[in-house]
Amino acid sequence: MIAPINIDFNSLNMVTLAPMAIVLVGGLFILMLDLIKSNLDKSIYVIFTLLTLFLAFGSALSIDLNTKGFFDMILYDGVAKLGQIIILGGSMLFIPLALTKKRFHEFSYPEYFAMFLFMILGFQFMVSSANLIMIFVGLETASLSLYTLIAMHNTKPSIEAAVKYFTMGAMAAGFFAMGSAAIYGITGSLDIIEIGKVLGSRIDEAGILIPVVGGSLIMLVAIGFKVSLIPFHMWTPDTYEGATAPMAGYMSVIPKIAMMVVAIRLFDMYIELDLTTIKWAIIVLAIITTTLANMMALVQEDVKRMLAYSSISHAGFIMVAVALGSTKGYASIFMYYALFLFTNLGAFTILWISRAKKPRFHTRYNHPYEKFAGMISKNPASAVIMGMFMLSLAGVPPFSLFWGKLYVLSAIVDKGYYIVALIMALNSAIAAYYYLKLIVYMFLKKPVDVKQKHSDTIYVNRAPALEFVVGISALITATSIFYIDPLMKYITALVKSAGF
Repeated sequence: MIAPINIDFNSLNMVTLAPMAIVLVGGLFILMLDLIKSNLDKSIYVIFTLLTLFLAFGSALSIDLNTKGFFDMILYDGVAKLGQIIILGGSMLFIPLALTKKRFHEFSYPEYFAMFLFMILGFQFMVSSANLIMIFVGLETASLSLYTLIAMHNTKPSIEAAVKYFTMGAMAAGFFAMGSAAIYGITGSLDIIEIGKVLGSRIDEAGILIPVVGGSLIMLVAIGFKVSLIPFHMWTPDTYEGATAPMAGYMSVIPKIAMMVVAIRLFDMYIELDLTTIKWAIIVLAIITTTLANMMALVQEDVKRMLAYSSISHAGFIMVAVALGSTKGYASIFMYYALFLFTNLGAFTILWISRAKKPRFHTRYNHPYEKFAGMISKNPASAVIMGMFMLSLAGVPPFSLFWGKLYVLSAIVDKGYYIVALIMALNSAIAAYYYLKLIVYMFLKKPVDVKQKHSDTIYVNRAPALEFVVGISALITATSIFYIDPLMKYITALVKSAGF
């Protein structure tokens, strides 16, 4: 007879699961509510989703740092807290965008909001664990939900985008599982902290470097797929184009910060072991990504695709900081994404406001540059705000992303990589061209002949919630100079508390 296994409930420290549990219960409640009472107004689901995210946000702030739970598979440290703050905060900023016109039908389905919460749940597990199995479960939970959310727009481009994302996501999952298996075969552990200890004690053994480097490079490929590093970026432009503009803006930040946390935990281990091959593989991949993405963005005819390549370039820019292995480098990643969240989501929301049912200015694209020609005369407020977002993305002071880029470059210089810093600075200068191109169209070009293009206006999707999100994003983008220093100190303190 097999003896029963006794588990001390208190030793599981279930409080570490509280932010995830709240989100899970919220998603399940929405599904049950729909079974009990169907055809409720979508505003009810929006309010309940916001309430769920707010409670989870408060829970994430209240948990003590550097605590483990759930058989030590959950690690809640400063990095996990920062990840949770950005994920939940960004999601709270995104979800009011569902309060748009009825013809954007996916927002009328309660399943949309349930899947959205399940996606967030996956991201939360990714940032709150140092166990490769738990990270993989979180990755797949989030990815499967995100594929469905994209497809729920139910247009030919959105379904095509979801299929492409699913295919590339499956490849990323395969590489992640393969890399995890390789690491487990070498160390006998799936906990990143224990893996680091085992590798540290065996690094001088003959022949061990080849499987260690091989496993880490496989993991780099998996992470490259998820954060859109070139050449693993193939899905990104088409997926962003097919998804709704708010979802594209959301995808440019939240999934990437979750995977960046995984990259920090994983590659910091290799950098501590002074494996220069892995460090330079990350740096070279980041430089290639930033440079080629900028080249591709220069020739885009559609603003949405330009912003897609722009997000790839930003991912490469930030990825360099992962290879630095410094507190300042890791802190700059969170600073960058916290600022990028508002700027990029705000820019995509402007596109959402101007979205039409069918392309009116181009046979294929919904947001060609000529659509925004003379925008200052049609809608001055939106033109000024969009111009500010473009200046921020270009890194023009005093707007928010200038400070993000400054901290990343400063961290690179502090580690002595002057040529890398120069390359990244030059890339920022190149990127300024395609951001300024949109500003030129909005402020200096004459409006396109309305009769010729069969369009009466380019602003067809107004709603108070959308204008609120744009306003908040613009305010934070414009006033960043007043809160950058305390924000960076807070982020740095949390990164230090996690031992990085």
